[in-house]
Amino acid sequence: MRQRSIIAITAVLAAGSLTLTACGSRDEGGNSSNGDKTTVVIGLDAPLTGDLSALGLGMKNSADLAAKTANKEEFVKGVEFKIESLDDQAQPSVGQQNAQKFISNKDVLGVVGPLNSSVSQQMQKPFNDAGLTQISPANTGTELTQGDGWKTGDSVRQFKTFFRTATTDEIQGAFAADYLYNQAKIKKVYLIDDQKTYGAGLAASFKTNFTKFGGQIVGSDHINPDDRDFNAVVAKIKKTGAEALYYGGEYPAAAPLSQQLKDSGQNIPLMGGDGIYSGEFPKLNKKAEGDLATSVGEPVEKLDSAKTFIKNYEAAGYEDAYEAYGGLTYDATWAIIEAVKLAVEGNDGKVPSDGRKAVLDAMAKVKFDGVTGAISFDEFGDTTNHTMTAYKVKSNAWAPEFSGEPKLG
Repeated sequence: MRQRSIIAITAVLAAGSLTLTACGSRDEGGNSSNGDKTTVVIGLDAPLTGDLSALGLGMKNSADLAAKTANKEEFVKGVEFKIESLDDQAQPSVGQQNAQKFISNKDVLGVVGPLNSSVSQQMQKPFNDAGLTQISPANTGTELTQGDGWKTGDSVRQFKTFFRTATTDEIQGAFAADYLYNQAKIKKVYLIDDQKTYGAGLAASFKTNFTKFGGQIVGSDHINPDDRDFNAVVAKIKKTGAEALYYGGEYPAAAPLSQQLKDSGQNIPLMGGDGIYSGEFPKLNKKAEGDLATSVGEPVEKLDSAKTFIKNYEAAGYEDAYEAYGGLTYDATWAIIEAVKLAVEGNDGKVPSDGRKAVLDAMAKVKFDGVTGAISFDEFGDTTNHTMTAYKVKSNAWAPEFSGEPKLG
């Protein structure tokens, strides 16, 4: 996660002293004005309730911290930033409704989120049609930016409004395959996915690269992520001689799947992507020791660039941890703030009347040193930072094992 020079956030800020009201007149661009400042709203969409809320609340808090920091520093003269958070419940249909709510609020000049690639698929086109910038700190589905043609080398940008600070499943699956085959020396893997956009795409990338390295997929299955009894598939795994289970999906199902695997007498690790890299995974799994996960970027706790973010997050007194996507969310929010700054500076110090278009035009030019490292975007809107980290559960907590960029199989 990437650094920025940030003035410490005090308890007063945490209490919301800079929170903006909805009161005031509108300027020529249609934005609400608050005294001598114009209010710019940044939307935040994430699962704030339900099984994945630990990740979503970390995203919400990190976006809030970025806005408060920008306001405290007066990073954009004459502008006050406000975060409007909506709960998508990890449901595509709810995400689509939230997208329309953001579009209808003319003060919203950019949206951060969502967590789930399947939710994003229902939000991208409405945002694109409205010219409203969207940037996800968590969506890794490669097709979201490059289309299905990426699998055959025919990548085409899908939506001009979509960006992300998280790298793709193409990168993440390759990194996991590289780690298991070349670092952990595991040659036989059973493959399971949850049939959702994220999980299926991640599992497909892992399979392609693992077999290219010389590894063997000894069996594969799909599961319903709402299930919690996986004993039938666990029994099938036992017959294959698998040395590891690779799971494309998220921690609410991965945790019981792993525990039931170990309960059956199979002392092999479950490995997954950033969807299982949550502090909740070892809490839900009494036998998580030795399990593996990959996540985007280097561990924030080890980055000099993240020290101020971590300190200010703690000082702000949020009840929930920033979790796997905190730094990436801070950087995604700050990217919109940087784009607003470019738009304002190009319009005589005022928010342009066509603020959404100006922010979208500026996003391609955004480049800064963030909490998670250098932030910039390629021709598809993807992050140019492809660093990944492999983690292992040790003493009931995730511990980093290896960081780097993947070798492609």
